[in-house]
Amino acid sequence: MLALKNFSPISKSTSRGPFVFFLIVKFIIILSRISGCRPTKKNCLCHVCTSEMAVPEVNKKLLLELESMGFPLARATRALYYSGNASLLDALNWVFEHENDADIDQMPLVPVEIPIESPEQSDITEKMRIKAQEVSDRVRRKKEEEEKKLEREREKSRIRAGKDLLKAKRILEETERKRNVDLRRSEKEEQKRAREKILQKVEHDKVERRSKLGVPLENPPAVRNVVVQKECMLPLKSSFKPQHMRDCLRSLKRNHMDDDGRVKRAFQTLLIYVGNIIKNPDEEKYRRIRVSNPIFQDRVGSVKGGMEFLELCGFERIEGGAFLYLSKDKLDTMVLNSAGYELNYALTNPFFGML
Repeated sequence: MLALKNFSPISKSTSRGPFVFFLIVKFIIILSRISGCRPTKKNCLCHVCTSEMAVPEVNKKLLLELESMGFPLARATRALYYSGNASLLDALNWVFEHENDADIDQMPLVPVEIPIESPEQSDITEKMRIKAQEVSDRVRRKKEEEEKKLEREREKSRIRAGKDLLKAKRILEETERKRNVDLRRSEKEEQKRAREKILQKVEHDKVERRSKLGVPLENPPAVRNVVVQKECMLPLKSSFKPQHMRDCLRSLKRNHMDDDGRVKRAFQTLLIYVGNIIKNPDEEKYRRIRVSNPIFQDRVGSVKGGMEFLELCGFERIEGGAFLYLSKDKLDTMVLNSAGYELNYALTNPFFGML
């Protein structure tokens, strides 16, 4: 204190003034280190801090690394605290610079009020974690809602497809019923016309025989009506069954279910063959098909069920199977008309062969 009183910045003429001031400053710094206070704005050089002191908090990871190098706990803590907890290199540099300090192995003490780590950082981290969890929950709920919506749409589509299939099935059954009625009616008319032809032929033969024998013509109306009635009561047997054609076309489509274009092309080609024969029954070129023809093989011959359908129409294999031929005496207009009807129905009905 005497030195402080005797020292005055005004006495610049003395040569010892700067040296004495340096000694005083060095003494005050050593005193502040011994008491555990760092010179800050709050802790000035004129007094010693009297608040409650505690060991400062430092980086635990860096502290363990310094201890593993052989430094005492107090020296490692002091080095980390005074180097600002920045890095291991800064702490080592501080130790090397202050290894001759008298208090280097004393545990540093700091006021309890001075926080080493700001609590706002942890608050921000916690808020960010809560926010991230909220966003994650919101995304998960949105995804679940979208999946439920898609499932409802798929269920509606399945119900709609089932209704359409039932509707198509009913339409198909009604169409089949009407077609069977028309076929039975046409068969009856055909049988009636066939009986009339037979009766006319019998009458014609009878007239020829009588004329050859010179027997006078006799044609009692009553007898003729009885003969007509008896003949009409005799049923004509027909081997033609339209169901076979329908089953053949269904089998053809099911055999090539994965190639609709090929099935459609086969149906169209068969319809052209049948239509040409109906329009030109006397033209043999329409009733004779060369099996090795590339176009025929591509469209009908290579399709399983195509040649079988032509055989149901009356075609026969001739010349060792090289040709398909429909003889004129086996040409049946009713059979060909039914074949055309079945082919046209198979082409226009999108559900044909699926039920």
